[in-house]
Amino acid sequence: MQAREIRNEGLNRAFEITIPATEISDRVDRHLVKVGKTLRLPGFRPGKVPMPLLKDRYGKAVLSDVLQEAVNETIGSVMKDKGLRPALQPKVEVKDFDDGKDLVYTVAVEVLPEVKLATFKDIALDRPVAKVTEEAVTDTLTRIAAQQRQSDPAPEGHKAARGDIAVITFHGRTVADGKEHPGMHSHGFSLTLGSGQFIEGFEDQIVGHKAGDSFTVNVTFPEAYQVRDLAGQAAAFEVEIEEIRVPKDTPIDDALAKSMGLADLAALRKAVEDQMKAEYGRMSRLKVKRSLLDALDEAHVFDVPQGMIDIEFETISRQIELERKQTGAQDDLTDSDREELLGIAERRVRLGLVLAEIGRSNGIEVGDQELQRAVVQEARRYPGQERKVFDYYAKNRPALDSLRAPIFEDKVCDFVLELAKITDKEVSAEELAAEDDRPAPKPRQSKAGGGSKARSDSEKSQKSEKAEKPVKSSKKKDESGSEDSAPKAKAAKSKKEK
Repeated sequence: MQAREIRNEGLNRAFEITIPATEISDRVDRHLVKVGKTLRLPGFRPGKVPMPLLKDRYGKAVLSDVLQEAVNETIGSVMKDKGLRPALQPKVEVKDFDDGKDLVYTVAVEVLPEVKLATFKDIALDRPVAKVTEEAVTDTLTRIAAQQRQSDPAPEGHKAARGDIAVITFHGRTVADGKEHPGMHSHGFSLTLGSGQFIEGFEDQIVGHKAGDSFTVNVTFPEAYQVRDLAGQAAAFEVEIEEIRVPKDTPIDDALAKSMGLADLAALRKAVEDQMKAEYGRMSRLKVKRSLLDALDEAHVFDVPQGMIDIEFETISRQIELERKQTGAQDDLTDSDREELLGIAERRVRLGLVLAEIGRSNGIEVGDQELQRAVVQEARRYPGQERKVFDYYAKNRPALDSLRAPIFEDKVCDFVLELAKITDKEVSAEELAAEDDRPAPKPRQSKAGGGSKARSDSEKSQKSEKAEKPVKSSKKKDESGSEDSAPKAKAAKSKKEK
C-alpha cells in the first residue's frame, strides 16, 4: 500500500491510497479459501474445491467484500501511522480500478483537534446556595393544603363566583362552519373558575350563573392556539351547569399529615423541609455546572470539526422545528435565529470534545452498574412496561449510549469541580430558582472555504434555542379523555434553555 497526502488544511486531510493489484489478488485468494472450506460442490469435498474453479465461479462475487475490507484496513492503517483521529466517517472515492489493476482511491477526512486542557485549579466559580426558611416551609404546606382542599355543594340558588368549582357539560362548534371539532365537548367537567384552565373569556361567562342554568358561551381561540384548525376561530359553546361546589380550606394539622401517610404535622414539616433542601441542592448544582461549562468553553480555544457542527446544528434545528409545529408557531426562523443556533451547536461540540478529553486523560468511565441503574430508572417511568424498556436498551446500542452520555458528563464535571476554586454565595430562593439571563453563544471559529453547510442553508430557510436537551412534548387530557383543544388554556410558548 502507498499513501500520498494530497490535502492538509486545518482539520481537513485527504490522501491518495494505492493498493497493488497483487495485494488485491492475494486478498481475494484468502477470502476464497475461507469460502471453499464450507462450500459444497458436486464431486468435491468441502475445502477441496480447486482455486481456479473458486475464482471462476465466485471471484467477482467476493470482490466487493474484499475491496471494502481492503479500504477499511488501509484507511485505519493510514490514520494510525499519521496519528490522526477521524471526527466523522471518512469519504472515499475510487479513482481507478479494474480486474488485474491497482486499486487507487482518495479518502477525505476531518480529524479531531488536539485539545490542550486548561489548569482546572485556576477556575474560580461562585456556587449559589439558599437556605430553607420556616416561612418557605409554611408556604409549601399552604400550597399542599390547597391541593388537598375539599369542597361542599353550594347552597340552592348560589351564583357561581371566582374560586368556585362549576361541574359543567359543554358542546362547542366553530361559528364559521358550525363544526364540532375533537375535544370541544365534555360531560361532568369540574372547572375551577378563575383558574385560567380554559381559554380567555370562557370561565368569566360562567360566573353569575346557578346550578341548572343552560346558556351559550362565546369565545375566540388565540391566534397561536396549538390546534391550527381552531387558531383565531370564533366558537360558541352550549353550557349546562350540573352543580356548583364551594371550596373549603384544609387545616394544616396532624390530619393533613396522616392523609399523606405521615405520623403528624412535625413529620410532614420535616419531609417538606428535606425535599426543599434537596431541590435547592439540585438547583445549586445546576447553576454551578452551567458556570463550569461556560468557564471550560471560554478556556479552550481550538478549531472544531465543521462536519460535527453541521450535524449538531441540524439536530437542534429539527428539535426547534418540532417544538414550533407543536405550539402552532407560524413565523419562519430568521437568519439571526439560525446564526444563534449555529453558535449553540459549535459550543456543544467544543464542550463535548473538552469533556471527552478530560475523561480520557483522567480515566473517567461509566461503569456497567451505573448504566444499569440508569436503565432501571428509565424503566420506572413506564409502569407495567418495564420488560419492554429493558429489552429496548439491551438491543439498541445508540439508545444505551444516550443514557451513558449524561452520566459521563456529570462525572467529568464533578471531577473538575473538585479541583476548581468554588465559593458558596448565599442567595434567596427566588434568585436560585431564576433563569440565568445569558446571551446565546456566537460562532467563534472562522469558516474557511465558503462557510459551513449550516450557514449556507441559512440564506434559504430560516429557532428558538435548545442548548442542552432534546425537546419533549406532552398533551394533557381532560376528564373525558380528549386531548387538549377546544376551550383549554392558551398554547404554550417556546422556551429558551441556556
